[in-house]
Amino acid sequence: MAKVDFKPGNMLYPLPVVLVSVADGKGNDNILTIAWTGTICSDPAMVSISVRKERYSYPMIKETGEFVINLTTEDLAFATDYAGVTSGRDVDKWAKLNLTRVPSDKVAAPYIAESPVAIECKVTEVKELGTHDMFIAEVVALHVDDKYMDEKGAFHLEQAKPLVYSHGKYFAIGKELGKFGYSIKKEK
Repeated sequence: MAKVDFKPGNMLYPLPVVLVSVADGKGNDNILTIAWTGTICSDPAMVSISVRKERYSYPMIKETGEFVINLTTEDLAFATDYAGVTSGRDVDKWAKLNLTRVPSDKVAAPYIAESPVAIECKVTEVKELGTHDMFIAEVVALHVDDKYMDEKGAFHLEQAKPLVYSHGKYFAIGKELGKFGYSIKKEK
């Protein structure tokens, strides 16, 4: 199999695609779609999002140092796309998408009731990187939809049909291929 040389670029796909909710402390809030997000530390629990400075939500995050990452699903695919291609300057995305604001516990930004997971975050550092600034944040609260919990208290996000993004397209996650450590599990 031959490889073709490509210009250097971001080819790390698929990516989780999330809806980030923000507020400015003056009664305004918004939702934006972010595909440049990820886990960066487990203890303390920390995440990052990268946002262009010209985005309507950018100053809200920069000024308050808070946001909520709302995981997306197959059912939220339309909302995820719409929130990424429209501006909160022009439209109330909450109303247009019929999404429900839920007051967060630790941050001013509301979270999205229709999302199976809402991750409340407080910014600890901003890295200016070029086209995007990376907001590094500590997870201060976590909310999960109880309909994906089993009788033992385990959470099953796969049942929500999580959404991922790859080269301009959205995909629902497919079948399970194995669990962590299956490659070295001893046969019985």
